Amino acid sequence: MSTIALDTAVLPTLQVADLHKAYHGNEVLKGVEFAVNKGQVKAVLGPSGSGKSTMLRLMALLEPADRGTISLNGTRIGASEHSGKILHHAEGKLAVQRRDIGMVFQKFNLFPHLTAVENVMIGLTNVQRVPKVEARERAYAMLTKVGLADRDGHFPSELSGGQQQRVAIARALILNPQVMLFDEPTSALDPELVGEVLEVMEDLAAAGMTMIVVTHEVRFARRAADEVTLFDGGVIVEQAAPEEFFENPQHERTKKFLSHVH
Repeated sequence: MSTIALDTAVLPTLQVADLHKAYHGNEVLKGVEFAVNKGQVKAVLGPSGSGKSTMLRLMALLEPADRGTISLNGTRIGASEHSGKILHHAEGKLAVQRRDIGMVFQKFNLFPHLTAVENVMIGLTNVQRVPKVEARERAYAMLTKVGLADRDGHFPSELSGGQQQRVAIARALILNPQVMLFDEPTSALDPELVGEVLEVMEDLAAAGMTMIVVTHEVRFARRAADEVTLFDGGVIVEQAAPEEFFENPQHERTKKFLSHVH
């Protein structure tokens, strides 16, 4: 009897299948199929309430799906199935699985009583039990990567919105996740601060980071994404390479959406 080994290189890094989620009887996700491959950047566009952020939260294991599967490199995460019943994993197991999935939110969610470098290193010390001296060195190196080496001792209240969001990105990156999820990371920023955050994200994309980015920034989707997706009404309406998506959309809903964002 021969054993066939799965080639993980051809499996999506993160994949959801038949994903459903409802709140108080309102179905937000209606059987979504979505995947991102290693090194790929996917930009997700769509109107408010279309289900984009809900999909990210389920992918990040912050909420359980009502139905469907979430897989990381071909292995199901978040839940398992036994005798036809779905069993959601306990918090301890979820916490371990979340280490491979970095998440950056609209709001920065930094600890106000910790400096920038302390906000970044807390995942190393609390989650991975890295000694504080080593954790601080690694956190400082990550802050340098996002252009904030000179702000390591500043508290969040002493940083601009763009700087706070870059600290949040560094905090997510420090655990070396296999995929990064961004939930409209520039929506809470003043217009003049958007560029500095997008620049960091474009650098990550160019360096080969696997990324799913829910965004309203068309310029980022055009420049950095390998594929652009339109979400609406809890389903995926259209997916295509940026040039085809923006210049030759196939669906009327996509054309209407782009007429507004342009």
